Amino acid sequence: MLAKANKKEKSRMTNSLVEYLKAIYIISNEQAAVRVTDIANLLGYSKPSVNRALNNLKNEGLIEYSPYSNIVLTEEGKVSAGHIMKRHGTLKLFLTEVLEVDDETAETEAKSMKYAVSEHTISKLEQYINKILDLGDLECGYNIASERCRKCVKISKKKKQAWGKE
Repeated sequence: MLAKANKKEKSRMTNSLVEYLKAIYIISNEQAAVRVTDIANLLGYSKPSVNRALNNLKNEGLIEYSPYSNIVLTEEGKVSAGHIMKRHGTLKLFLTEVLEVDDETAETEAKSMKYAVSEHTISKLEQYINKILDLGDLECGYNIASERCRKCVKISKKKKQAWGKE
């Protein structure tokens, strides 16, 4: 199913639509309802621009939306957005925690890299990150797409450095 979602993302979704889908995913995980205003505020775009993008995402079958109503991710939209977040999170975590690139640069470069790298390479990169950062020690069901988990990794890494394990 992810391969199908990935092909669909690559073939029809522009970088701009990917950012809108990510925004909906992020907002929907933080609050009960997602509105046009929420997306416009998060991305810094006008409401008419957001409405145009939402209609495109609706046509792709990724959201349920009608004007003046809440925006809801479809099951396909949730899978697609989760996949996008995981790819981005994996790349950003590698750049910040392994290569020690600053957060702002890592964010920009992860956005640029996420479709230039194959699914196989992302999977291998995730395995490498888990090994090099010793994420097995966390015993929490680590989710690379979760900002909370990425913060926890930084704390764990600092503790290991303080204890002389790195």
